[in-house]
Amino acid sequence: MSSVTSTLSLQTIRRLSNTERLNAAGLLLTAAAMLLQIVAGSTLYPSVTGPIVLVGTALAVTFVPSRWTAYVGLAVPLVLGVGAIVAAAMTGGFVDQLTDPGNTALLLGSVLHIIGLTIAVVGGVGTVLMRRTVAARGR
Repeated sequence: MSSVTSTLSLQTIRRLSNTERLNAAGLLLTAAAMLLQIVAGSTLYPSVTGPIVLVGTALAVTFVPSRWTAYVGLAVPLVLGVGAIVAAAMTGGFVDQLTDPGNTALLLGSVLHIIGLTIAVVGGVGTVLMRRTVAARGR
């Protein structure tokens, strides 16, 4: 049985695969980008729930080594990405943020949001595939 201090250590992070690190980094980048957008005046995010969910997911991917965390690490950025695409198609608010150079922080946050989601999805797909390959070999 492990204690909290041994679970939350640098050794845990060092044992992560590159895809798990990529997934967690993408989730954290997306959370930071969303917070930057909120601070810059975006009205697309009425609360900080999105960044909280992203940080929680990144922590789960990093510190809870389980098969389900790989799927959560993929599902969260996928759902947010699809939501952003649907919202952009319906309202155009996100597209306006991406095309308005007048508010640099808002533009930067929007671009980093897309980059972070892309990185998180790529890392999540890699982690899920890696875990499925390892499970198939163990049979």
